Amino acid sequence: MSIFGAAAKPAEQKDVQLEPTQPDSISTLSFSPVADYLAVGSWSNEVRIFEIGQGGAGVGKAAFSHDGPVLATTWTKDGTKLLSSSADNTGKVFDLTTGQATQFAAHDQPIKCVKWAEVGGNGVAVTAGWDKMLKYWDLRTSNPVAQVQLPERCYTLDVAGSLMVLGTADRHVQIYNLSNPTTPFKSTTSPLRMQTRAISCIPDGTGYAIGSIEGRVAIQHVEDSKSSQNFSFKCHRKEVKESAYKTTTEVFAVNCLSFHPLGSLATGGADGNGTVNIWDHYSRTRLKTFSNIGGPISDTAFSHTGQYLAYAVSYEWSKGHNGNLPSLPNKVMVHTCLEEEVRRRVKK
Repeated sequence: MSIFGAAAKPAEQKDVQLEPTQPDSISTLSFSPVADYLAVGSWSNEVRIFEIGQGGAGVGKAAFSHDGPVLATTWTKDGTKLLSSSADNTGKVFDLTTGQATQFAAHDQPIKCVKWAEVGGNGVAVTAGWDKMLKYWDLRTSNPVAQVQLPERCYTLDVAGSLMVLGTADRHVQIYNLSNPTTPFKSTTSPLRMQTRAISCIPDGTGYAIGSIEGRVAIQHVEDSKSSQNFSFKCHRKEVKESAYKTTTEVFAVNCLSFHPLGSLATGGADGNGTVNIWDHYSRTRLKTFSNIGGPISDTAFSHTGQYLAYAVSYEWSKGHNGNLPSLPNKVMVHTCLEEEVRRRVKK
């Protein structure tokens, strides 16, 4: 049975804006793995949780705060707890049952990434930060159960099953098999020439997508036997005609990458007016484009069934303090996905 309902083609619905709007730049979006709950973290130090209903409309359910900007959020496997990490050097866990938030992690510098992973049959929180440390946490204890020195500051991290991939400054990429979580399975360099901005693991755990500030994405496979399937492509670029004889290309950072449960890939960019693309990377085809959204896209997330795509329209600091204009919005939009927008195309 299709997750999109009846076979008849439905009419495309207008994207819905979540209310209230965020008071500062939105840094992170994450959907629960078991329900249509969406976590929104921002530079206002807040994490807000919305329940997404029919048609993408959202109702605020809970909120909690850090002492600094929120940089990442993720959910436990059963969806009962939400984890967050912050520029205040801490990680917090919010219990949806009790409505209480408590600290579970600490680093010496801001914690850029937090994910939930299964290690040795047990669920653990994984944090990585600008102190060049990777740490694993049992939420029942106050100290990390393991930690790893990274080659540089961590910018991005993702997990799919036993695969964990992280990207750091200087284009380092470390790949872990979580059956051996303290030793990299492979250490390599990004195939893209410029700074890494985002990594997302392919849902089946066979590889990952990596995006950079130069408007490129690469699809990489973990096993060397599949290296012939690796490739990169250009995106989030704009042709500007300067005269009748000269055209230049504006290049924007790829800020976020999100895989749909069916395997298609959403990319969000720093394009001035905002662009989200959905790709079938297997056939190297663009399935859907959202353009002229009104501002840069700072993050994207698909719901657990793939019915909804949330995207944050917000300044993402790619141009520093001077780029944070009062006219830029801080809003979260929810798109109800049509099957043809996200399903892989079968080769004839």
